[in-house]
Amino acid sequence: MPGTDDIGDTGAVLREVMDRWKAGIDAQRPKEVAAVFTTDAVFQGLQPYGVGRTTVADYYLGQAPGMKVGYAMLQTRRPAADVALGYLRATFSWPDGHTVTAYIGVVVTRGTDGWSIAQYQASAIG
Repeated sequence: MPGTDDIGDTGAVLREVMDRWKAGIDAQRPKEVAAVFTTDAVFQGLQPYGVGRTTVADYYLGQAPGMKVGYAMLQTRRPAADVALGYLRATFSWPDGHTVTAYIGVVVTRGTDGWSIAQYQASAIG
C-alpha cells in the first residue's frame, strides 16, 4: 500500500478493526459498533465528542435506518507494537440515495481482548 510506514502488517490490523466497525453499522447494531471501541475511547463523529462505548452506541442509535458505510484506507502508521494509526475516507449512504463522505482518523490499540479503537475523529468532506 503506497504511503504507509508499517511495522508488521499495520494495514491488516486496521482493516480487521474497521471491518468490524463497518459490519456493526451495516447491520444496524449500535452495541456491536461500540464493542469495537475501548471502554474509554474518545469519539468524535460529526457531532460533539464524547468518551466511552455508551457515547458510540448512542451516536449510531441516532442514525437513520438503513445506513451503510464503505471505506478506503488512505494512510497507516505503526508508532509502537501495540498502537496503529489509520486515516481513511468513508462514505455513509442511506436507502433514499443520500450520502455523506468523511475523512476519519483512528488510533487503535492492542489490549487483552485484541485490537480496539481508542480514538476516532471524523470530518465531513464538502
